[in-house]
Amino acid sequence: MVTEKVDVLVIGAGPSGAVAASILQQNGINLKVVERQKFPRFVIGESLIPRCMDNFDEAGFIEGILEKGFEKKLSARFLRGEEVCHFDFSQKYTKGWDWTWQMPRAEFDKTLTDILQSRGVDIEFETTVENVIFNGSDSVTTVSNAKGTKEIHAKFIIDSSGYGRVLPRLFNLDVPSSLDPMSAIFVHLKDNRRPKGVEGTQITFDVLSQKNWFWVIPFSENISSLGLVAPKEYLEAVDKGDNEETFREIIRQSDYYRERFDGLEFIFEPKKLVAYSSAVKKLYGPGYALTGNSAEFLDPVFSSGVCFASESGATAARLISKQLKGESVDWEKEYEEYIMEGVGVFRSYVKTWYTGELQRLFFHPEVNEDIKSKLCSVLAGYVWDKTNPFVAKHDRAVQAIAHVLT
Repeated sequence: MVTEKVDVLVIGAGPSGAVAASILQQNGINLKVVERQKFPRFVIGESLIPRCMDNFDEAGFIEGILEKGFEKKLSARFLRGEEVCHFDFSQKYTKGWDWTWQMPRAEFDKTLTDILQSRGVDIEFETTVENVIFNGSDSVTTVSNAKGTKEIHAKFIIDSSGYGRVLPRLFNLDVPSSLDPMSAIFVHLKDNRRPKGVEGTQITFDVLSQKNWFWVIPFSENISSLGLVAPKEYLEAVDKGDNEETFREIIRQSDYYRERFDGLEFIFEPKKLVAYSSAVKKLYGPGYALTGNSAEFLDPVFSSGVCFASESGATAARLISKQLKGESVDWEKEYEEYIMEGVGVFRSYVKTWYTGELQRLFFHPEVNEDIKSKLCSVLAGYVWDKTNPFVAKHDRAVQAIAHVLT
């Protein structure tokens, strides 16, 4: 059988794998990326948050992404009937990036891999991982593609396979998420009635009921992503047996967007994700690290997915580079605890969103600008800034203030 030897094998070429690969290359690490699909390919997660930009900057991707002209995201808006809550990222408490992008992930992810390949990173698309055997510092990964089957020997594996969850699947690492099971149905459409100016490009979360919300993510070139997130039972109740008919009825539930989107052309048949939240027993082990959705996925309500993907990819790559150079690495503290601190913050906000406490805070008629700026920092992804009490006390801050406002 054909064999290859590398220092690091990266499984998956999405944002977490791309960021990891770039940082590994910068550190002189011999690496290879294998990706099951052919790019461009459709994937959800089309709205980023500013904290991602730190990682894309470190990976050297900013200039190349800017050239593509993706829609810039400067803020986020939440609607509930006549109530409006608007977060401007330039008004956040924590210093850092004030903007990011909202874009079709197929084009975005292809941009990242194009940049990597132009720098000489070895990426094999349409290559499936069949098996992995760990032997101390030498892992043996069997992969297959149209050319046949081969073995890749590596000192370390980064699993950035996203929903493929290669290592969690092979080694029984999955555990149930602590979040209630939610589901989504979504589509891209030709946004032919898009208004000019900010209104036409504003990402919006339209709250239809406490647990049901509708997203609108405008891309460049008059394409928008629309989706509904709701409990699995609700989607089953409104299902008309045809995804397009079901989604057109969902659009009519939005008082704000009904007129703009009703009857417009869908670019593909609406897709569903059922009970999408995921978790694992550990984020790392001897010879491997899990990044992005291979590790944890919470909920799309605050667009945190790519933030954790890029953060975990960058962090894992830095630590592996240190370890391969003979430096000491505390994976428990420097990776597991660090990443889970940020996940824990966002998990608290997702939970209080669906219990209604965070919504009560968002839509309270008397705006406290200090509180709002600190909440804005959380929504921008700066969830490791413990000078922010809404980070340091995330498990009780929202409930405490919501209780006072009751």
